[in-house]
Amino acid sequence: MRRAAGPLPILLLLLALAGCSPTADGGGEQGGRAAAPAVRIYPSPGSERAPTGRGLTVQASEGTLTGVVVYAGGVPVPGSFDATRTVWRSDRPLAPGQDYAVSAIAAAPDGTSSSATGRFRTLVPEETFRIVSVIPSPGETVGVGMPIIVDFDVPIQNKAAVEKALTVRSATPVEGAWRWAGDTRAIYRPRHYWPAGQEVGFTAHLTGVRAGKGMYGTADHVTRFTVGRAQISTIDTRTHQMVVRRDGDVVQRMAISAGMATTVEYTTTSGAHLTMDKSNPVRMVSPNRSKGDPGYYDVMISHAVRISNSGEYVHAKGNVWAQGRVNVSHGCINARPDQAAWFYTTSLRGDPVIIRGTDRELEWDNGWGYWQLSWPEWLQGSALRPGS
Repeated sequence: MRRAAGPLPILLLLLALAGCSPTADGGGEQGGRAAAPAVRIYPSPGSERAPTGRGLTVQASEGTLTGVVVYAGGVPVPGSFDATRTVWRSDRPLAPGQDYAVSAIAAAPDGTSSSATGRFRTLVPEETFRIVSVIPSPGETVGVGMPIIVDFDVPIQNKAAVEKALTVRSATPVEGAWRWAGDTRAIYRPRHYWPAGQEVGFTAHLTGVRAGKGMYGTADHVTRFTVGRAQISTIDTRTHQMVVRRDGDVVQRMAISAGMATTVEYTTTSGAHLTMDKSNPVRMVSPNRSKGDPGYYDVMISHAVRISNSGEYVHAKGNVWAQGRVNVSHGCINARPDQAAWFYTTSLRGDPVIIRGTDRELEWDNGWGYWQLSWPEWLQGSALRPGS
C-alpha cells in the first residue's frame, strides 16, 4: 500500500472549520433549500498518472471558494484565487511522480457550504531533463554586457514550454529575451546593456515542465548575480589605440598592436566582443600548424583576457615598438605589460570590448558575440516570439 500523501489531519481540520461533512460535489437540495455550491478538483481525485503541465485547479460553482489546502509529499503547494474566488490554481506545474492531497471548501450566498477532498498521483516520466550549467556563477559580479547562458543535459524538443519557465528579474526592470543556440543551450540577453549595480535573479521553474515526448523536468534552478560598474573598452586597429571607459569616464588609454591580417586567422575580428575569462599565464599554440612548420609557436603569455573562441585575447606583449604604430600580432590585442596587467586586474566577465577597423566580422556565436545581433535578429531565435 502506498504511503498517504500529505498531512491528512490538516486537511480534515480545514473541513471541520466548514461545519459540514466532506462531499465531492456538494450536498444538493434538501428541504427546499438552494443547492449547495459544487467543488471540483482537476486532476481528478484517484488519478494514478495525472498530467503535470496544467497544474492543479479547484473550481466552485454556485458559490465561492473559502479555503484551499494542497500538499505534495508533505510540502504545501502554493497557488492563488482568481478575482471572483471561484477558481484556485497552483502557481506552477505539478511535480512528476508525486502524491498530492487536496482539500477545498466553498460557500454560497445563503450560507450553505460544501467541500471536497481528493488524492491523486502524477505520472512517472520516461525521461527527465535538468540544467547542467549556468553562466554567470552564483554570486558573481559581472560586466554590463553579460549574458545568461543555460545548458541542459539532453536536447530540448518543446523549447517554448521550457523557455516559458525561465524567468529573469532585476532591481531595475530591463527588456530582455531568450535565444536558442542549438537544442541544449538557451541564452538570455537584455535589449541594451544592464544598468550598472543591478542585482539579477534567474529562476528556472522546470519541475513538471514537459520538454519532449515522455520527458519532464524534476527540479528547479536558481542563480543570483550582480552587475558591477559599466566598463566598456573600444579598440581601433587603424589608429592602434584602446580606450577604457568606466561609468562613462576614460580611465585608461593603451597603445596596442592587433592582428597582422596576412591570413584570416591572423586578422582580429571587428565587432562587439565580451570578456569571457582570463588567465595568467595562458598557453598559446599556433592553429593548424605543427612543430617545425613555418609560423609555428607555443608560448606562455601573461595577463591574458579572452574575448572570443577563435583565440583572441587582450594580453601583455613586450613588442612595445609596434604598439601604437603597426599591427603585428596573430590576431590578439597586444598591450604594454603594465597596462595589460591593469586591464587583467580590472576586467569582469561580460565587459564589452568593441573592436573596429578590420574586414573580418565577429560571428554572433564566436564566443559571446551575442551583441553582434540586432534586437529583431536576437528575437528570431526565441521559441516564444512571433515569427521565431
